[in-house]
Amino acid sequence: MNDSSVKPAPVGDTASNPKSASGGILAGMKVLDLSRVVAGPLAGQTLADLGADVVKIERVGGGDDLRTLGPPWVTSPDESLEQSTYFQTVNRGKRSLTLDFADPDGAEILRGLVAEADIFIENFRTGTLARYGLGYEDLAKINPRLIYCSITGFGQTGPYSDRSGYDYLVQAMGGQMAVTGLPDGMTGAGPMRVGVPIADITAGNNAVIGILAAIIDREKTGKGQQIDIALFDSQVALLLNSLSAWLNARAPLPRTGNDHPTAVPNGVFEVADGHVLIATFNDREFARLAEVLGHPEWATDDKYARSRDRLANRVDLSRDMTEALSHHGKQHWMKVINGAKVSCGPINDMPDIETDEQLVDRNMFVTLTHDQIGDVRVVGSPLKFSNTPVVYNCPPPLAGEHTDELLRERLTLTDAQIEDLRARKII
Repeated sequence: MNDSSVKPAPVGDTASNPKSASGGILAGMKVLDLSRVVAGPLAGQTLADLGADVVKIERVGGGDDLRTLGPPWVTSPDESLEQSTYFQTVNRGKRSLTLDFADPDGAEILRGLVAEADIFIENFRTGTLARYGLGYEDLAKINPRLIYCSITGFGQTGPYSDRSGYDYLVQAMGGQMAVTGLPDGMTGAGPMRVGVPIADITAGNNAVIGILAAIIDREKTGKGQQIDIALFDSQVALLLNSLSAWLNARAPLPRTGNDHPTAVPNGVFEVADGHVLIATFNDREFARLAEVLGHPEWATDDKYARSRDRLANRVDLSRDMTEALSHHGKQHWMKVINGAKVSCGPINDMPDIETDEQLVDRNMFVTLTHDQIGDVRVVGSPLKFSNTPVVYNCPPPLAGEHTDELLRERLTLTDAQIEDLRARKII
């Protein structure tokens, strides 16, 4: 890349070696990412981390709406440019091309790019791209090997398929808010959304799983296919035990706030200088916890011995544990409880996460440098490979930053042709 670079990073950080020997597992794969906001861009970013060449196709005159979803902002040193910090989270490793595909000439440019693409990601409302001759059936005629991933709120079929759907709405409709929040009877009780866009994130990850599976299938058959990912489906699939309890036992699990609905003790506990999270999932772990809390008798007490007993006597156990924990602070209990092979940890805020020694050791924070914006710090990929580490090829791009470069590289357009397209606001 001539117009953006990767800042040198500490030894062991993959950002210091943006191209591994293999260039990443997906090196050579060409991706067209027409998606906006979170779910689709996250999928595209993950493919870029895995080594794919990802081109982000954006709206002429502003690009992805997520760019302006702030504050806060990442601002250039001279303050002439600003991009939302949100945008930086799902768009690294991509090149940006602005294009008006509603114009027939713009649509033809996109078809030219599709002819040599491996993967196509879009999250327009169902049927939108087909109106411009850019639906899956249209593009598969140009490139039968194309893997076409559509991400929408409610999917390509069904009575809701023509609706738009954002994360918050899908959390509500998909049951997430019904199982999240304080229990009835407590101050502030009621449905609560998860603080991160969990439906978007899950749909983006599901899209990557589907794309990788389709790549494997294409190796066998030689043909691509369409992948239909819905935020609604993805959210409902996240309900796991909550929905299974209803489907199989007609037993809705209530909102329990910071407590686990079935595993006890499993939640936030007050200690001498703050709070810790303690989690047990079986009777063996509870027995070890009881020992280090100074109450080995709890492991054989009829009230606490079995998981179902602890669930029935949750309030009493919480009271007894709080009294035992009150004599020491967080550092003492984290050392002692973890030493007993029971999960225990702090409730970290963002500054704590940034300096957490485990995350730092695993290179979960990467600094990328853009020629105009400057340094951009991003959270590294959670995917760790022994032979083909993820790659961080470039920082999140400006809208249309690579338009000319890509049109010359992929379609061999001349400067005059590019200027004509720009004058007509097609690019």
